[in-house]
Amino acid sequence: MIFDVASVRKHFPALQAGFAHFDGPGGSQVPDTVAEAVAATLTSPLANRGRVTRSERTADDIVLGARAAMADLLNADPRGIVFGRSMTQLTFDMARTLAAGWGPGDEVVVTRLDHDGNIRPWVIAAQNAGATVRWADFDPATGELTEDHIVAVLSPRTRLVAVTAASNLIGTRPPVRAITDLAHAAGALTYVDGVHYTAHTAVDVAALGADFYACSPYKFLGPHCGVVAAAPELLESLHPQKLLPSSDVVPERFELGTLPYELLAGTRAAVDFLAEMVPGTRDGAASRRERLLASMAAVEQHEDRLRARIEAGLAELAGVTVYSRAAVRTPTLLVGLGGREAAAYEFLAERGINAPAASFYALEASRHLGLGDAGALRIGLAPYVDGADVDRLLAALTDFVTGESTAG
Repeated sequence: MIFDVASVRKHFPALQAGFAHFDGPGGSQVPDTVAEAVAATLTSPLANRGRVTRSERTADDIVLGARAAMADLLNADPRGIVFGRSMTQLTFDMARTLAAGWGPGDEVVVTRLDHDGNIRPWVIAAQNAGATVRWADFDPATGELTEDHIVAVLSPRTRLVAVTAASNLIGTRPPVRAITDLAHAAGALTYVDGVHYTAHTAVDVAALGADFYACSPYKFLGPHCGVVAAAPELLESLHPQKLLPSSDVVPERFELGTLPYELLAGTRAAVDFLAEMVPGTRDGAASRRERLLASMAAVEQHEDRLRARIEAGLAELAGVTVYSRAAVRTPTLLVGLGGREAAAYEFLAERGINAPAASFYALEASRHLGLGDAGALRIGLAPYVDGADVDRLLAALTDFVTGESTAG
């Protein structure tokens, strides 16, 4: 499948500013169609959802359309798509709801590979319930989180296993299906953080075995909001704290207020854009899910090619350490520069290259790698990154490492 990155880039107004964006893991740039969908919604007649007035129908259609789009992206049931302000907010809400049934003697498993958004909500909820938190480590030498790491902390008292589908810090993609199978065999639920994973590969929530799957549209070309996908039957069994007059229907009972219709319209537009990035998928014969599978496969190949070029270039630079070493990983590289990562961040920024240095909320992972709270330089790819961007990055890093400057 051909991926025409030049054609894709034409849809990103932000790229006209001339920057090379390797900061996608923190939030992607937005295509014109997403911005247009947001603007069109804000300038349309709108009201709270309903089916009587035109304004009510507009809002209702937007919500239903966004649920259907996310269901196609994740291969999930649209009746189980929950929207919220962010993945973090939704995870805190789900943690509080699930923890209402926990008590002393119960256990929750979290991993040191995860973003804090899939750690701290569970740690806090467990502490408030008197439950025990069990920590699954990963191998800092390889970046791998294996089934053995999970087996070591599972027990018959485990109520939930929270695990990332891909590390936002070093890109590791652990064997999620094997982990969820282990958790289910122990009688536990699974909460999978797919925020970083969803941006780089085709997602199938059922195939992953995730009871809950969380992601963020602003990581895959959409606006800032959060999504959790779960089986409607599972959501029916849960009862979050909410306002008395608000709907108790699933999934609305978890959304806690009027939804941001413009952001949901943008989310649908982002999914549609992803589905149409490969020209051969744009005819009407294929379903949106089929088009997404083809398009995301092409994106993955494109990003992997660029990642290989970056890795080859970094290997030629003295004093550079790459912490992204797992056998299966996203196109995200965490790079050490002998303690000069913050200076490199600024050096690159001066040359119009966005590649930040931090721990990126993956605090436990950064500490486990021996990087403390400071982390390192992160180079992340997105569909709109091209070979010229990679050349700029490698040239600038070469100048930084060798002490030369091409600023002018």
